[in-house]
Amino acid sequence: MIDGEAQAFALTLDKFLEHAAKWHPRAEVASARESGIVDRVGYAQLKQRSQRVSALLANFGVAAGDRVATLAWNTQAHVEVWYAIMGMGAVCHTLNPRLTAAQLAAMAAQSEAKVLIVSADLFPLAEQIAALSPAVERLVVIDGAAPAGALALEPLIADADETTVEWGAFAETAPSGLCFTSGTTGAPKGVTYTHRSSYLHTLRLLQADVMAITARDSVLVAVPMFHANAWGLPFAAPAAGAKLVLPGRNIDGASLAALINAESVTIAVGIATVWLGLVEHLETHGGELPSLQRVVVGGAPLPPALMERIESRLGVTVQTSWGMTELSPSGTFAPPDDPSRTAAVSGRPAIGVDLLLADAEGRALAQQRDVEGHLRVRGAAVVERYFGDEQSATDADGWFPTGDLAKIDSDGNLLITGRAKDLIKSGGEWINPAEIEAVVSAHPEVSLAAVIGRQHPKWGERPILLVQTREQDVISDEALLAPLRDSVAPWWIPDTVIRISRMPLAPTGKIDKIRLRDEYGG
Repeated sequence: MIDGEAQAFALTLDKFLEHAAKWHPRAEVASARESGIVDRVGYAQLKQRSQRVSALLANFGVAAGDRVATLAWNTQAHVEVWYAIMGMGAVCHTLNPRLTAAQLAAMAAQSEAKVLIVSADLFPLAEQIAALSPAVERLVVIDGAAPAGALALEPLIADADETTVEWGAFAETAPSGLCFTSGTTGAPKGVTYTHRSSYLHTLRLLQADVMAITARDSVLVAVPMFHANAWGLPFAAPAAGAKLVLPGRNIDGASLAALINAESVTIAVGIATVWLGLVEHLETHGGELPSLQRVVVGGAPLPPALMERIESRLGVTVQTSWGMTELSPSGTFAPPDDPSRTAAVSGRPAIGVDLLLADAEGRALAQQRDVEGHLRVRGAAVVERYFGDEQSATDADGWFPTGDLAKIDSDGNLLITGRAKDLIKSGGEWINPAEIEAVVSAHPEVSLAAVIGRQHPKWGERPILLVQTREQDVISDEALLAPLRDSVAPWWIPDTVIRISRMPLAPTGKIDKIRLRDEYGG
């Protein structure tokens, strides 16, 4: 008996752009410039341009498996470079321009990237990186005029032959991307994505209970391409034939409002602080966003008052999610049409991701519903080991410890209850800042809230509350702390309330608790 056989069809990322170019050639990638002008290109032309970049990189000596670094914003040129690097089998190492030159140079040195492709406005930073990282031999400029003596990408690909480099001529398990964690809770670590892992992650995003992107959608990607593959959207949009809308470096409220209306955006994706800026702009200056249907948030817990504020002012459905760089990055999503959605719930895992609650030593809890535990994850797009490490990042059963504390309700919905490293030990007992933050953030006049531990001579640490309130709103300490008296133990209530005009944010847009501890925790 001879069994039949399915075709070998390698799950490589170039196939997404190949598909869009063939079946959705007129669907657009719209990219906003600094001047407000929006560049447009169809997927068919974008594929051709991207293949020319591959030819150029090959002429530079880039081969399969080599790392090529990018230091750029969300633009058409950056998308072209992404597919050019990954399509030829090289590895796209995205660098976060909000980090210091020394931090970025250390990452570039670790990846041994010889070519760094940089946005024109970031060229001075790229020069500093190159000076500190001997591996970087060549800087190539996109999105603007190149300084004198520097290489500009656009004229170099004008006469390049897009047929000289074959895309997808490698195993689906080959590495495709490299992204370092934000380092908000420790030293940054490199996470390697493979073609297979990101391909399967993309298929998961497109499910009806996840992002549910269709060819009729116009998708605004306000999450940076240098952070966790922009949550996989530069792959998902062409895979579905959707319009891909890129804001460049400007993600302030005024710029986003104008872009959403100009491009008839239906789905907007980014962290909560981005949508806070958009809401504040509209509250101050007026305006409506009639095309916008959904706002997808992630990156940090969403305050309930902010969720209500976004939905009320924008007239949209807010879709919560949870993930991390090590998950490529999505882990769970609340369904887009769930009437019982709340800010606290991050939804269920889709097929391809599994969750486990464990104790502090990593042992699975006997009960996995409605109890708090240390969250562990495994799946096809979850990290196995970090870049440059020989040791596995998972336990013997393949579970990756996320560092999050969480509960899973009876319906399988994930509720992140805190970070293990954020816990405050006061008088030998643990205090969970996330529970305090959730109660305080429910106040309608609070924009952002953070609780950290401050050193105390008797108790070791005591909690303090830092708040950013809505413009010109004055809230008494008692009004902020009173709701806690019915929600947490008396000794959990913060000793001090500190008001700050603007909450410090980490390079990924999350509240920067390391900085808060440095400034207020002593």
